Amino acid sequence: MILLLAIVVVVGLLVFGFLITKTTKELPKTWLEWKTEFKYQYIGALGLIHDAQYASRDRVTLYKQPDRIAVITGGNRGIGLRIVEKLLACDMTVIMGVRDPDSAKSAVGAIVDLGQTKGQLICEQLDVGDLKSVRSFAQRIAQKYPKIDVLLNNAGIMFAPFKLTDDGYESHFAINYLGHFLLTHLLLPQLRAAGRQGKNARIVNVSSCVNLIGSINYKDINGLQGYNPGAAYSQSKLAQIFFTRHLQTLLDREQSHVQVNVVHPGIVDTDLFEHSATTSVPFLKKIFFKTPERGSRTVVFAAIDPSLEGRGGIYLSNCSKGPVHASAKNPAKCEKCFQFSCDLLKIKDYGTGI
Repeated sequence: MILLLAIVVVVGLLVFGFLITKTTKELPKTWLEWKTEFKYQYIGALGLIHDAQYASRDRVTLYKQPDRIAVITGGNRGIGLRIVEKLLACDMTVIMGVRDPDSAKSAVGAIVDLGQTKGQLICEQLDVGDLKSVRSFAQRIAQKYPKIDVLLNNAGIMFAPFKLTDDGYESHFAINYLGHFLLTHLLLPQLRAAGRQGKNARIVNVSSCVNLIGSINYKDINGLQGYNPGAAYSQSKLAQIFFTRHLQTLLDREQSHVQVNVVHPGIVDTDLFEHSATTSVPFLKKIFFKTPERGSRTVVFAAIDPSLEGRGGIYLSNCSKGPVHASAKNPAKCEKCFQFSCDLLKIKDYGTGI
């Protein structure tokens, strides 16, 4: 009787855990959806364990570097807001590419005394899911700043309902990946100009541990045949990994003083989870998830830490090297995704800025 009761309790807890951590607020309807949910449960549990196990090394040291310019997409909430706070504490010039510059400045001003900080904050309009907006933003930045020291591709969405952008791309793929792929191409000349021997310019792509369960559906990149938000999100995050790895190969080949790394910030309590079932248990997120401040640490570590100088193409988690998708270790697969993206955007010579 006691054993049966124990089994019932364990099963009940597992079911409860599943229901409150689903990627959507609805129950899965197809086998693919169930399969995706179980994968997310597994990866999410591993991510939480990793964050707890390596919390002691999840640290970044801030130091003054008033001569450096950083560009970040997003940054008006969550992890991005805390990234901006740290970069301003380093006395850097921080250019935020956001949809609403005024509200972004107000958000930063709520946590940073903009009248006292020696860092400089500049907010520019950018919708990274709109390729025309990306080109306009990059053109304005390139005209004003001949050199850019750090580019942080941070903006993103997660588990959103199906939507195509005006350019015809699924929203996760467009916002999390393709817009940043284009932005990096357009600003790479300024990054090359800033880098020098012993002081590389840096590109930081903000990905996720769910890259481990991702796959790229080249035949149906928009997920028109059975859309699943979890699958769309993990696809976009794996694409960021492939992009990072192959771009570093190209930069090494040309002996450029630019390095690119990709980051998993951790399982973080932010508004990104707004479409998931976790919104029903906010108190559990407060207990088990990282705060946005902690989530910002590995991103800033990748952007400024001297120990990473000259070490590009690395996937970072908790301020150290983390486990990455097996396919990311295959140069041919990374190049395939990179070339596929160039073809979509009709880029013939990546990194020329045109």
